[in-house]
Amino acid sequence: MQALANMVTEGNRVCDLGCDHGWLSIYLVQHKISPCALAMDVREGPLMQASAHVREAELDKYITLRLSDGLAGYSNVEADPLICAGMGGPLMQRILAADETKANSFRELILQPQSEIASFRRFLRESGWRILREDMVLEDGKFYPMMRAEPAESTLGKGTEKRELVSPELSDRFGPVLLLERHPVLWEFLKREWKKYGELKAALLAAPESRRVAERLSELSAEITYLKEAAKLYGK
Repeated sequence: MQALANMVTEGNRVCDLGCDHGWLSIYLVQHKISPCALAMDVREGPLMQASAHVREAELDKYITLRLSDGLAGYSNVEADPLICAGMGGPLMQRILAADETKANSFRELILQPQSEIASFRRFLRESGWRILREDMVLEDGKFYPMMRAEPAESTLGKGTEKRELVSPELSDRFGPVLLLERHPVLWEFLKREWKKYGELKAALLAAPESRRVAERLSELSAEITYLKEAAKLYGK
């Protein structure tokens, strides 16, 4: 939650989609990062819990709770950034693609997809968003990447020129800013992936030859190549 809160531009009204129990919205308002928040969720249960937490924090005047399936319950210009965290990448993609007008009305997207992250980054890139800030947290053995994206046309002069050093394919897999900043947690992720793929390759080489084994070895070879390219940016 702290890492996500650090992504929010101070002074912006936020829309926290998939707010769960409302802790992030409460934190942002309590610490005066955001003057107010719209916390939305598709489930009534979490919203009831969020409502109790908001009352306990005495923030009823600053945090609005709303039942909403995706962005269906959102009206344009109610918030500056959209925060969407703790969902699978495909679900997050469907939400943003279902109503492009509403999605494109936000000044920035603060996102923390939990699956199919490379495909999600590619979706953002192809949809006209540019990732300007990234972070990655390792907690209880699991890696959590997060990003802040802005419309591509508004990112000129914000350091995006360095992106030419990293191919789109490599950026999608590992994160353009994480790579350029040589993020230490990404390095731990790369080492884990290297070990995993190495062990899998050894197991496949020891298995009886088959078409499927040959195809999987080819796929692994491609993934290992991307890992090598990423490691070069760390000077490894």
